Amino acid sequence: MLTWMAWTWPTALVFIGIFSAMAVLIILEIKFPGGQERRGVLGLTTTRGDRLFISLLGSSYIFLLWLGLFGTPLWWPLALSIFGSAFCFWKV
Repeated sequence: MLTWMAWTWPTALVFIGIFSAMAVLIILEIKFPGGQERRGVLGLTTTRGDRLFISLLGSSYIFLLWLGLFGTPLWWPLALSIFGSAFCFWKV
């Protein structure tokens, strides 16, 4: 039934991670309404959801750039993406 896409464990873990992050943001929004808007180093006023979206976009660009330039293995872009996402939630 799901043979149209290569559903592997890494693919499933990516989607589980994204949906888990969204669930955490929903819980945080219920517990602390308002989204904690703040102005970061880029001069943008962002909420938690904005920062998640920016970090997911940045991670995908990091992986695509790495694959285009170096290929596999993908441990280095994973580390760069985690660092970039942490920076995004900390400073952006």
